[in-house]
Amino acid sequence: MAASSHQRGPLAGRRIFVVEDEYFLADDIGKTFRAMGAEIAGPVGHFEDALKLLNDGGVLDAAVLDVNIRSEMIFPIARELKARNVPFIFTTGYDKITLGPEFQDVPLLEKPIDLPAMAQKLAGLIAEPRA
Repeated sequence: MAASSHQRGPLAGRRIFVVEDEYFLADDIGKTFRAMGAEIAGPVGHFEDALKLLNDGGVLDAAVLDVNIRSEMIFPIARELKARNVPFIFTTGYDKITLGPEFQDVPLLEKPIDLPAMAQKLAGLIAEPRA
């Protein structure tokens, strides 16, 4: 595949942070986003690794966060992304009520995930003007 084809994808040139503890899903998300021109930060499947990557100084354009990473809730990472004005999507097997009012405005995709639809949703979030 020519490098130029990557430049035209909906996520071209964007660095997407992926936190997902299901290996095959994390791999599939990475492959889908890379095919659309994105660079992947991660994927990581442990809370501590997510924290390290979050604080490595690299630019993050958007993120996909599994709500529950090895029995730890991802909300501290989500709060930091919100503070940095980085758009993100939650993935989960839980329903929206478990997110609480703080994250009601964050898109929630239930597993199994439609990866092309997720990528389009993320591209849309990146394109929205942020406060």
